[in-house]
Formats: sequence, C-alpha cells, structure tokens
Amino acid sequence: MVTSRHEAAHRIFQDRPELLEPVFRILGVPLPAKASVEVLTADTTEIRPLERRVDSVLRIEPPGGSTGLILAIEAQGRRDPDKAVSWAYYLSYLKAKYGCPALLLVVCQDKATADWAAGPFRLGPEGWTALSVHPLVLGPDNVPVITDPERAARHLALATFSAMTHGRGEDGPAILEALARALDTADPESTAYYSELLEIGLGNSPAREIWRKLMPRTYFPGRGTLIEQTWQEGEAKGRLEERALSVLRVLESRDIPVSPAVRERITTCAFMDTLGYWLEAAVTVSTAEEIFVHGG
Repeated sequence: MVTSRHEAAHRIFQDRPELLEPVFRILGVPLPAKASVEVLTADTTEIRPLERRVDSVLRIEPPGGSTGLILAIEAQGRRDPDKAVSWAYYLSYLKAKYGCPALLLVVCQDKATADWAAGPFRLGPEGWTALSVHPLVLGPDNVPVITDPERAARHLALATFSAMTHGRGEDGPAILEALARALDTADPESTAYYSELLEIGLGNSPAREIWRKLMPRTYFPGRGTLIEQTWQEGEAKGRLEERALSVLRVLESRDIPVSPAVRERITTCAFMDTLGYWLEAAVTVSTAEEIFVHGG
C-alpha cells in the first residue's frame, strides 16, 4: 500500500538530487562529477492489463555526452516475496527503453527489511540461476546519524534523510534537534520543504510529535508583536500554497490529468487539514477528482 511516508522516502531524491552524491559515496558506487539528473516517468507498463510503476526513476548523465545510467528508486517498508520479479522487470525494461545501464536503489527504514532487500535475488528453476538481482540498499546500517547542527546545515538533504531513517530510534531526538537548529539558519523555502517532508516521512509516530514541537521554536515564539503576527499570516499563506503545489506535483508525477477546475479548487483551498487529506489521497487515486472524497 502506498502511503505518504512511503512517498516521502523516494520523493526527496526527485526534489533534491544533490542527495545522490553522498548516497552514492555511502554505497561505494562512483557518481560522475558534475553529472546532470533528470526525473523520468515512473511508468513501466507495456501490456495494458498489467500496470507496473517504479516509485522514482532518474537519469544521471555525466558532462560531455558520455554514457550515463538510469536509477530506479523503490521505498520498501516490509519484506515482499513478489518484489524480486518486479525489480528484475524494472531493470530490464529501463535498460531496453533508455539503452544505458540501470541500477536499483531500495530505501528501507528498518534493519530487517534492509537486510532482506540486499538480496541477491536469484530467479530461475531450482538448480539454475537464469537471472540475479542485486539491489543497492539504504537503511539504518549505512545512513549516517547526524546530530551535529553545523553538519546538518551543510547537508540539509542528507540530514533530513537521516532523520527519516533514524528518527524513530534512540538517536531520534538528537537528530531532530540538530536538524531543527540547522533549518533555523536556512532559507524559508528550504525550511518549509524539509520540515513538511520530514513530518510526512515520520508517519504516525512519537518522533513526528517531537518534530512538530521542535519547529515552532524557530518562528518568533510567543512575542505577540505586529511583526510576528504579519510574519505568521504570510507563513500560513505560504504553507497553504506549498501544500497545494505538493498535491498537484504528486498527481502530475503519476501522470494523472488535472483539469483547470480541479487545479483551481486545490490552489484556492484555505484549510491545511483538507489539503493534507488530499495530499495523502493523491498517491493512490486513479483520477484527480477522487481526492475530493477525502476531507473535502
């Protein structure tokens, strides 16, 4: 089942491709210097009755026109015996479609799932391996624990990913504290993006409540001044606009048509809770209009 937490675990790579450089370094995979990153369609359907969709697909191209690679990213929350076949299909399809090597990166937020996802997965009859799948895996064992605010400020994407991965563990409060302090010095757009993405990525957990309590400390707490009131009103409007855009981005990334009427209703909504319901619905609906049965 696709959830908002699931969506956050792979969407960060689409929105902040600078995360790929430290991630590839962690995994020991060479990434071409100054490579460009392009978000590709996640649809890998060939036969109409059988729909297949990768969570995220990126094309990584080195400068100078030399051969790049395709990176398929899957967020995995549990063991799934059917995934080996799907992953083998994704890699074969992407290689055939784009004509360059393809890698699979599996993002896991618990150790047991990460250990399983590392494979290798061998496909074929008993006694013979016709095909073998070797995913790259990000999980608690190799994602760094970032508790230094200065390091978090230098690498906001990696620090946020660290918080999504380790936020529910014993180091969670220290990681969240460091990231909150780092975002206190970041630009407003980055602060809004990372704070909301992490809130979604932490799911329904105690860590999410810790994060909600940490973030207001950076926003003129309790002064009651006109400057504070004006800032808060502008911040509220900006958060509404950002969440509305998030709903539209999710629908568009899934190639779901959005009519002018639907777009207007989303962008003029004045209720954060309603937009939150629509954002969660956007990752599973079949048509854009279906989101309005959720909290609308």
